[in-house]
Amino acid sequence: MADQLFPDPTQRSIFYLSLTLLLMIGAYIAIGAVLRHFGKHPKYLLPSDSIRKVAWPLVLVLFSLFLRMESLRNLLGMESFGVYFRRASTLLFIAAFAWLIIRALGIVKKLLIARYDIDGDDNLRARIVFTQFNILERIFVFIVVVLAIGAALMSFDSIREVGVSIFASAGVAGIIVGFSAQKLIATILAGIQVAITQPIRLDDVVVVEGEWGRVEEITLTFVVVRIWDKRRLVLPTTYFIEKPFQNWTRSSTDLLGTVFIYTDYTVPFDALREELHRIVAAADQWDGEVANIQVTDSRAEYVEIRATVSAPDSGRAWELRVHVREKLIAFLQENYPESIAHQRILINGDAKGAP
Repeated sequence: MADQLFPDPTQRSIFYLSLTLLLMIGAYIAIGAVLRHFGKHPKYLLPSDSIRKVAWPLVLVLFSLFLRMESLRNLLGMESFGVYFRRASTLLFIAAFAWLIIRALGIVKKLLIARYDIDGDDNLRARIVFTQFNILERIFVFIVVVLAIGAALMSFDSIREVGVSIFASAGVAGIIVGFSAQKLIATILAGIQVAITQPIRLDDVVVVEGEWGRVEEITLTFVVVRIWDKRRLVLPTTYFIEKPFQNWTRSSTDLLGTVFIYTDYTVPFDALREELHRIVAAADQWDGEVANIQVTDSRAEYVEIRATVSAPDSGRAWELRVHVREKLIAFLQENYPESIAHQRILINGDAKGAP
């Protein structure tokens, strides 16, 4: 019918291109309307920037289809370049579609983790979800990129033939590459294992290599630990699979903090217990559960006293420990200075009392 309405080839090409553009614009508007609808629905509530994130990838996908049209080549007078237009369209479609999938993964992750507050006091569940989705997102992005590159390369006939011949004779070469890349493969597998078993999570408080800090970033190949003095300790993911380390918030965020004080044998323990309860009662960091004084060791030179206090999370536990240590020392200095640990020298005289 279009041939009858537009007998001129140029007019016919313009008609087909215009119709295709209208259909693509309609598809774009329809997809945007669907996203806006789900964004307003209380059950879904898509992030407000979802449309902006998928706009360019979606436009490029539609443009790649537009670029493949024969009418476009006829209108431009480039009929003989059809193979190049099709190849450019294929490469653009693969890249744009991979980009669209990656953006969609980001939107889904943001939608799922939006229900959890990682900044709250009891954020164990939130840290579990954040860690899983951050690592799994990186795994999926890596897979999508690799598949997109493979699909783009296989679109070339010459590369496809080379690829088939390589696969046919890749036994020995595969073994050599496997041995040379075993550390990289082991690191990536360790990252996947960390995502599944979760020996560490984002914002976990850990002690590694003698350093106290929080897990700031977890990737497939390395983990970044933010040390208390703002340094960053970067460790391979295999470290947390192969070596022992301390995780203070593995099962819960609340912690018991300990303060050790070394005193003389004359220290009054009951007075020290009363002072500890007075200190923690006035401290905002205390959760009201544990505050106790115990004698954990005794030596010839000193008595070891352990003050145990509890806090809702590791940060406040640290602050409470240093506060309690300072106040207990000040209490002893002011009220019982003779109870501070010191050295004694005993000099024995002879029978007449002479030294």
